[in-house]
Amino acid sequence: MVVTGQRLEGMTSDELARFRRETVGFVFQAFYLVQTLTALENVALPGVFAGLPRDVRERRAARLLNALGMGDRMEHRPAQLSGGQQQRVAIARALFNDPPIIMGDEPTGALDSKTGNTVMRMLRSLCTRQGKTILVVTHDPGVASYADRIVRLRDGRIVDDQLTANGEKERAWETRH
Repeated sequence: MVVTGQRLEGMTSDELARFRRETVGFVFQAFYLVQTLTALENVALPGVFAGLPRDVRERRAARLLNALGMGDRMEHRPAQLSGGQQQRVAIARALFNDPPIIMGDEPTGALDSKTGNTVMRMLRSLCTRQGKTILVVTHDPGVASYADRIVRLRDGRIVDDQLTANGEKERAWETRH
């Protein structure tokens, strides 16, 4: 399998770990935040594994938390945050290393509709303005409406694969340019 021009077969476990760290940001439905760390520390955690200095990690984490409306909650631990706030921390953490691919498992599942729309607009912008690939698993038609392409699965098999109006517009633009 080739992803972002890299052949994954034959990679060592260290090479695969580096590939995941540098290439894919994960947004899990269950958040998977470290309970003993603050929001800022949770977001900055991928920078520890990337070997970034603490001041760089904290500045980047603070910028992401501010962008997601969490600037006033940076020093709170997960137990002190609502589900929606925890999800925004998890999203900021996924964006920390600026990965070309972002994978989300119901990334707006714990958010109110206003915050969910903000998050989806941000993900859409990352796709259209920065060329990131966003893969989202969702049962929410509102979330799916942001997609260029919708692939429907049933019992692990593809039952439908279609471009949306967003995808058609993107393909038309690519054809003209």
